[in-house]
Amino acid sequence: MDRQSLIANIKAKKSFLCVGLDTDLEKVPPSFLEMDDPIFEFNKMVIDTTKEHCVAYKPNTAFYEAYGAAGWTSLQKTIDYIGEDHFIIADAKRGDIGNTSGRYAKAFFHALNADSVTVAPYMGVDSVSPFLAFENKWVILLALTSNKGSQDFQLLKDQDGLLFEQVIAKSQEWGSIENLMYVVGATHPEQLAHIRSLVPDHFFLVPGVGAQGGTIQEVADAAFTKDCGLLVNSTRGIIYAGGNGPGYQERIRAAAADLHHQMKPYFS
Repeated sequence: MDRQSLIANIKAKKSFLCVGLDTDLEKVPPSFLEMDDPIFEFNKMVIDTTKEHCVAYKPNTAFYEAYGAAGWTSLQKTIDYIGEDHFIIADAKRGDIGNTSGRYAKAFFHALNADSVTVAPYMGVDSVSPFLAFENKWVILLALTSNKGSQDFQLLKDQDGLLFEQVIAKSQEWGSIENLMYVVGATHPEQLAHIRSLVPDHFFLVPGVGAQGGTIQEVADAAFTKDCGLLVNSTRGIIYAGGNGPGYQERIRAAAADLHHQMKPYFS
């Protein structure tokens, strides 16, 4: 999906919601465990329930790789089921020497047909550039993440500034607003406006809303642009909002609808 198509979808729905598909079989309603492919069937239910409220889905590949070949099949079926109307993020956090990154890129962009993949920048340009070589595909580069350990390295400072600032500045030489996004956690609201000033036109993937404490208002007030420029992800707050009892599907729908409702006022 190219940039203009993504923006058009966002504006048409008045939504910048991304639903994370981190499917844990220990948390899904027991009825799914009786099915031949419980991961896919649960995902299918979540997609059918939330698709009117979101513009993107983000399966975290670890939750599929943990089940070996069967999990990878569930991931492929999930991506195929999502189709072309929603932006698909393979949350894989890859990054390796160039020829290996090239194979990762082929796996996610050709074999799985994801629109984007999260990439770790630690190994530098030759680990990132193979992902940027694919037309209408995106790198979502880790910049300032939402986890507690982000301060261990990302917030280190030297004479050239904070490390995440240097990552953002250097990566501007590698990609453009057409193929490069940044992961910026909602748990760092004090930094969102600053990062937006560094990259005024790039999209941000923003995790950390909901279960991790971030809010739609904080994120949008700090970083919303004329093109929106945001994909705000919620995972646990949506897909496990229903619990295991009766009515779980309606509670999942309500959780997605609530976040969508909070986003609508930013489109006028």
